[in-house]
Amino acid sequence: MTVEQDKVARVKFLSRVVEKQIKHLKYSATQLFKQEFTLKQAELINKDEELAAQLEAFTSRFCRLQDTVGDKLLPAWLNILNEKTKVAIDNLDKAEKIGILPSVEQWLEVRQLRNQMIHEYIEDLTVLADAVQASYLHLDFVISVAEAIIQDLVQRKII
Repeated sequence: MTVEQDKVARVKFLSRVVEKQIKHLKYSATQLFKQEFTLKQAELINKDEELAAQLEAFTSRFCRLQDTVGDKLLPAWLNILNEKTKVAIDNLDKAEKIGILPSVEQWLEVRQLRNQMIHEYIEDLTVLADAVQASYLHLDFVISVAEAIIQDLVQRKII
């Protein structure tokens, strides 16, 4: 395989992975967010195994999608465009300038929510509840960035 074929194969693979992640994340969101996720619900996770599993599925899938898009798909897409990929913030800046990412600041805010959901899971249920609810409110944003990259690849007839 040539370098170009490798780049195309990589971005096709990542696009398929992201599409599956979006599907599973949307399902998890419908299960967990039949109502607002509150501190009261967060306090139940040690007693309600079904709720705990739904929370774990949502947070894991949300974080995984954001990681895959930001750390893998975005750099692979930039590589296809023959843009030099650099550190994550530079890649995000390029994506914003190109018009795929509406706001670097919003992406970084969502990244912080990801960190709160993972690291505060046991220690502070208020932080967890707030981060989980806020991530749900940003769900469309993360999905729209992923879909915009994939749509760009489709329009360029790469995938």
